[in-house]
Amino acid sequence: MQSVYAYNQSINRELETQEKFLNYSIEQMSDLYSLLLRLIVSVRDQAQEYMERSSQKFLATETEKNPSLNFINNKIVGYIADNTTFNELIEKRKLDYWSFDSEYVSILFHDLKEKAWYQEYLDIQKPTLKEDRAFVLQFYREVVAPNDKLYDYLEDKRLTWIDDFPIVNTVIVNTLEKINSKNMTQYLVPELYKHEDDRDFSVELLRKVILNEQLLNEEIKGRTPNWDQDRIAEIDMIILRMGIAEFLFFPSIPVRATINEYLEIAKEYSTPKSRIFINGILDKVVKEFTAQKRLNKVGRGLQEK
Repeated sequence: MQSVYAYNQSINRELETQEKFLNYSIEQMSDLYSLLLRLIVSVRDQAQEYMERSSQKFLATETEKNPSLNFINNKIVGYIADNTTFNELIEKRKLDYWSFDSEYVSILFHDLKEKAWYQEYLDIQKPTLKEDRAFVLQFYREVVAPNDKLYDYLEDKRLTWIDDFPIVNTVIVNTLEKINSKNMTQYLVPELYKHEDDRDFSVELLRKVILNEQLLNEEIKGRTPNWDQDRIAEIDMIILRMGIAEFLFFPSIPVRATINEYLEIAKEYSTPKSRIFINGILDKVVKEFTAQKRLNKVGRGLQEK
């Protein structure tokens, strides 16, 4: 959607250039994934430095002299920190940002220290792997996810990251729920695409939407009796074109999957009224295409009932 929008806004419209940007922006998700995974290690390292400094204070308390090492010895964090393949990737991709931008690590560590559950975790006697995992998951859900300063930092680093951040953070949480000492390399350095067909699909969808813009606009025209196309928000028009393109040109994608996907995109990038509007138009298109036998979906469960 963003690539189609960027293409429409370009003075010199070159499809090949936009395809390269699309592939580049998707690949950036891998870097963001690795960077955010590395973040918990950097926060742990800062926690260790903080404990060491506190223990050396002239009037150190008993707790400061004998601090809990639960975070320092967290097994899940250890899996990440000690994985050779992951560390080589960080070095190769030059993603050790937290060494240079440690103030953001400090911000997150400060937020972490303010959480009641952080102290509760430190008070556990010999935490289990399950408890270590729960702590790390909570860190990503309640410290990383809502941090506005981290959002600003990521946006300054790479523009495409700001939209990718929520989904990548969710993927990290799902990953950490499964990780163990045997499968860590698989999850710490995953393939960007589950299947190469996914890569091909993204480019093919971009091409179909851009090269068939006039055709897709005609499909929308007449199904919006109370709206001139000039009055429909540009993002809404792009979403409608993409949805109809999937109906017409991608027979293996279920109709309901297409509609649900674009309603989610509309919810994220458009208005509540737009979502209702888009749902109504796509639903009308499906019914008319079905009646006209233009909806040639293949495979079980792909045709609308």
